[in-house]
Amino acid sequence: MLKWLTAKFGKARLMRWVMTFYPPYLGAGVRVRHISDDFRDVQVSMGLGWYNRNYVGTQFGGSLYSMVDPFFMLMLMENLGSKYIVWDKAADIDFIAPGKGPVFARFNIDETLLDEVPRRAARGEKSLPQLQVDIHDGAGNLGARVGKPLYVRLKPQARQA
Repeated sequence: MLKWLTAKFGKARLMRWVMTFYPPYLGAGVRVRHISDDFRDVQVSMGLGWYNRNYVGTQFGGSLYSMVDPFFMLMLMENLGSKYIVWDKAADIDFIAPGKGPVFARFNIDETLLDEVPRRAARGEKSLPQLQVDIHDGAGNLGARVGKPLYVRLKPQARQA
């Protein structure tokens, strides 16, 4: 069934649909707006409603973080393939300005990263790329900056080959 859906709609489009209706995202008002076919560009947004508003009437910090949590890991997994272990290693969020309305984030990974990780892995090393995404309001003002270090390494069976 999954192969048929992927063939019919495309993997990126199917992933966007699944993530949009993922219950925690649905409940927080997170919407996956775009996933490029090559999984190198993702755009998400989150409105401000009673369900994700904090005590002072701005975006709840936990919702801001959850909005951006899985995407770098998913993007690298899709680009590197099943020979690699890809994990979130840590995260930090710097709240710069309160989110008083809808917020947006755009993730990009470039060719440099996709070249460097396999090169290190071929030498049996782990790679710890430090990725970052900014969260902006509708006017383009920076609201938060999220750092996402990842852990990437060849799976043991691929290292032995």
